[in-house]
Amino acid sequence: MANDPGTKAPEHGGRLRAAAAHYGIPLSDWLDLSTGVSPYGWPVPPLSARSWARLPEEDDGLEAAAASYYESRNGLAVAGSQAAIQALPQLFPHGSVTCLSPLYNEHPHAWRAQGHAVRLHPAGDLRGALAAGTPHIVLCNPNNPTGQRYGGAELLEAAAALRARGGVLVVDEAFIDVNPEESLAAVAGSDAAPNLIVLRSLGKFFGLAGARVGFLFASADLRARLAFRLGPWTIAGPSREVARLALSDRSWQGDMRRQLREAGQRLVQMLEPMGVMGATPLFATVSSPRAGEVHDVLAGAGILTRYFRDHALIRFGLPDSETSWERLAAALAEARDRRM
Repeated sequence: MANDPGTKAPEHGGRLRAAAAHYGIPLSDWLDLSTGVSPYGWPVPPLSARSWARLPEEDDGLEAAAASYYESRNGLAVAGSQAAIQALPQLFPHGSVTCLSPLYNEHPHAWRAQGHAVRLHPAGDLRGALAAGTPHIVLCNPNNPTGQRYGGAELLEAAAALRARGGVLVVDEAFIDVNPEESLAAVAGSDAAPNLIVLRSLGKFFGLAGARVGFLFASADLRARLAFRLGPWTIAGPSREVARLALSDRSWQGDMRRQLREAGQRLVQMLEPMGVMGATPLFATVSSPRAGEVHDVLAGAGILTRYFRDHALIRFGLPDSETSWERLAAALAEARDRRM
C-alpha cells in the first residue's frame, strides 16, 4: 500500500459547536455520540485549594495510584495520551512507520508531521504489517474505530520482531479499561518487551476527557527523553488530584465495568439492523454505503455521530439516559424509513 502523504490536521468527534452552526440546531438540543467518551463519568468531588494554588508536584500520590491501577511502575504521566502521540515521533530518526488503519488519525498525522514516511495497512492484519518491513508499527487495541482486538501473545511476538530490526511497537489502549486483563501496560518497557510502548487515557472509561490526563508506558530511557521534551508541570494540579482519586476508586471501577458492558451490548443490538462491524463497551461502529446519509439524518435530529468519510463508517457512542436511548431509537427508525 502506498505511503500516505499530506499533513492536514485530522478531524475529531466532539465538534459540537460546529455541528450546531451547520445544522442550525441550538447547542443545548444536541445528543453527542461522536466521541466514545463514557457518558457515565467518574463523579468529581470538590477539589482541594492546594491543587489550585501550588505548582504540581510529582510526589502527590498520582504516580503511586497509577502504578497500582496499571500494574506497572514504567509509566509517565502526560497531559492526555495525545501529548505522547504528538511527541513520540520526535524521539526517533526519520524513517518509516506502518499504522494499522483505520485508527485514531492523530497517530499517522503526528509521524507524518515529523518527517516520517507513513504507510497505512488494513487494521487487523498485524502479520501483513510486519511483512511490510518498516521498523515501527502503530495500532489501537481495541481498534478505534473498528473495535477489532489483537491478542496479547500476537502483540508481544510483533514487538520482538520489531526489536530485531531496531523498531518499536506503539499500542494505544484508550478503550481497554473495561477489559484491563487485555492490557500490555504491565510489560511495556520491561526486559520482556523493552521496545513496546503502551498509551492509556483517563478520558474514555473514566469520562474525564477534559482533565487531560494519560500515561505512557515504556522503557526508562524513552520515558526520560519524552519527559525532557515535554518539560515540567505538564499536568495541572487539579487534574492530577482528580486522576489520583479516580484511579484509586476500585469500587466505582468495578461497578462501571458492569454498567458499560450492559450498555455496550444494548447499543450493538440497537444498531444490528444497520450492520455492526465492530464494537467495544464504549462504542459501536456501523459499516454502510449509506453512512453519510445516515449521519446527516441523525444530525438533522440533533444527534451527532462520528462519520469516517474515507471508510464509509459511522461510530456511535453511548447515550447518557433512557430518554437519550429512546431518542436514538426514533432517529434510527427515521433513517431506515428513508432507505430508497
